[in-house]
Amino acid sequence: MITFLWPLAFLLLPLPYLAWRFMKPVDPGLAGALKVPFFNALRARAGAGQTGGKPNLFKLAMLTLVWVLLVAALARPAFVGREVPLPAEGRDIMMAIDLSGSMEERDFAVGGRPATRLTIVKETADDFISRRAGDRMGLVLFSDRAYLQAPLTFDREAVRKLLDQAQVGLTGQKTAIGDAIAVSVKRLMDRPKDGRVLVLLTDGANNKGVMTPQKAAELAAELGIRIYTIGVGSARSRDLDERTLRQIAKTTGGAYFRATDVQGLAKIYRAIDRLEPVAGDPIHLRPEIDLYYWPAGAALLLCALLALFSLIPAPLRRIRQGA
Repeated sequence: MITFLWPLAFLLLPLPYLAWRFMKPVDPGLAGALKVPFFNALRARAGAGQTGGKPNLFKLAMLTLVWVLLVAALARPAFVGREVPLPAEGRDIMMAIDLSGSMEERDFAVGGRPATRLTIVKETADDFISRRAGDRMGLVLFSDRAYLQAPLTFDREAVRKLLDQAQVGLTGQKTAIGDAIAVSVKRLMDRPKDGRVLVLLTDGANNKGVMTPQKAAELAAELGIRIYTIGVGSARSRDLDERTLRQIAKTTGGAYFRATDVQGLAKIYRAIDRLEPVAGDPIHLRPEIDLYYWPAGAALLLCALLALFSLIPAPLRRIRQGA
């Protein structure tokens, strides 16, 4: 739909008429007037306004059209499309998932049947990702080393699919928690400061990698990145380094959670939802394409034609008009 964004500009249309009607003409008898002896010849050559004592209606019509086009350009004509929903500014959330060998332990149960830790982590993380409408989600997987599986994106379905494809021991059997934090921080550091979050899930202790968890947590804290750590495993699990996970969360202003069963892990994600609320309703915008250059260009073209017309000698114009 074509509309005018500044329609009040059309109130200027009668301005030239009002100026002609109510403004007094300059007194030709003023003492300070500049006298040009060749004015009559110049006027005859330029065809200044009259031919045989009659108004030049063609020139008047052209000038009127130029003014109308200029006012139309000032009114900002634009093509306005349909409303397009844009997601409200949300958070940037990286999820770091442990794929070490111990994640294959079957100390969880679903429907009375034993399930591996990774299976439960996948199911609950999938539900968490699906609820984070308006947020950018990313995925880091780690064991002996950490690597980026999915960069930060609004395409949460793609992140869910990549998480579902993760397998235990894909890059080794040990646990590089510090490197997982470092890789996540690298991807979050360029995002807006107030919305950078890392959710880290592990069932063990840092026993591999280049960077220590403490050093990585300090780096995250300097950049304002909050880390929520989740310890996964049954209550009998002794491999989990809860002390380090608590320290990571405390250093960065996050929180530590312990998940000993499926229901507990689901509650943890809901708690994170409360601590990091989901973005509000989407913003609806109408795309606008400016069209002012069309009337402005037409006005410029008419002015050029008028200038060329004024260069034609007056006798020749009269011959053409008489023809």
